Amino acid sequence: MGKFKAPKIYKFGKGSRKCKRCGTRDAVIQAYGLYLCRQCFREIAPALGFKKYS
Repeated sequence: MGKFKAPKIYKFGKGSRKCKRCGTRDAVIQAYGLYLCRQCFREIAPALGFKKYS
C-alpha cells in the first residue's frame, strides 16, 4: 500500500503546461506553439530567429 497519492493530472491552468526543454511549470511561453519557460527561451531565442531590439 502506497503512503502517498499520485500527483493530480491538471487539464487547465498553470499546472497543465510545462516547458518542453526543462520541464518547469512556471513562466511558460505558449506563443507560436513554443511551450518554453522564459529562461530556456532566452537561451535559444537567437537560434529560433528572435532578436532583442532594446
